[in-house]
Amino acid sequence: MSALRRVLAGAVLVSLSSLAPLALAATGLTVLKAPEGTGPITVFYPTAAAPERVQRGPFAVQAAVNGAPVRGNGRLIVMSHGSGGSPWPQADLAEVLVQAGFTVAMPEHAGDNFRQPDSPGPVSWKRRPKEVIQAIDAMAADARFAPLLDWQRVGVYGMSAGGLTALTLAGARWSPAQFARHCDAHIAEDFPTCVGLAAELTGGAMDAPKIAIARKVIDTAFAGDTAWQSASDPRIAAIVAAVPMAAAIDMPSLAAPRVPLGLVRAGRDAWLAPRWHIDAVREVCQPCVLVADLPEAGHGSVLSPTPPELPPRAARLLNDPPGFDRDALPGTYAAIARFFLQNLTP
Repeated sequence: MSALRRVLAGAVLVSLSSLAPLALAATGLTVLKAPEGTGPITVFYPTAAAPERVQRGPFAVQAAVNGAPVRGNGRLIVMSHGSGGSPWPQADLAEVLVQAGFTVAMPEHAGDNFRQPDSPGPVSWKRRPKEVIQAIDAMAADARFAPLLDWQRVGVYGMSAGGLTALTLAGARWSPAQFARHCDAHIAEDFPTCVGLAAELTGGAMDAPKIAIARKVIDTAFAGDTAWQSASDPRIAAIVAAVPMAAAIDMPSLAAPRVPLGLVRAGRDAWLAPRWHIDAVREVCQPCVLVADLPEAGHGSVLSPTPPELPPRAARLLNDPPGFDRDALPGTYAAIARFFLQNLTP
């Protein structure tokens, strides 16, 4: 077990013991077949089976592969990854949630994952809520998990683009045209939001042409798509959005979220500048709970294990800023688990 995971385990035991009995089981790991049109669903869950080291690409986790599930607290949490993401950089948070008794399902979002990153942005954003709902359906149809979980009290956690998914399921509406309007008005200040990893501003003579080209491409692709996008599922009863993409949202639609909504903020987020995203959500959403505020964190600082050997442009946006202390993560993960315990369990 890594030093961070030892700290995580201790923090969870201390922080959550007064709220609910912990599942004293190990972490199980299995993969459900992909629902039609999307990717496979990775599941972390309580088990009595003995864990072992499991290697997935550059990531290693301690888990019992296909171990028999046992009942924890009877609640499912579906986690929605960020653009180009995978389950593994969120494995430490999943492990904390399992130790709190939860079962965690992570769908792989079609066209916007580490294996198939060809359609990020609004194309993927439209599909993602349905893919979360499909993950709930797939878990409910699985004979191993169906009798162990309460299907009327499901939680959702989303990070980055997954944060937009989470906010949508909480009641937000958004549109590609709203995204285009944001980029027309604020592309210089929020360039990574608008273009992702396709380009970056350097302060040089080419910045102005980059901005002009990006505006034209975004307007051509999205300005005419004015249909509001929304989604809901009555089984979802609590949501946490971490460093969410929010500039495409019609902010008044979040004034009264349909379920308890928690937020995780990174104060030095260079990919989704807080001013235009999470801070804008907090300004309109008075019922929202700030589950964790990490003033020195960057966009990828909520991920653990950290993705290794990122390309330079991605590393500048995702790696921890100087001064961020990863010892803050155990408290953050415990706070997320505590929010779900408070809102999903009696």
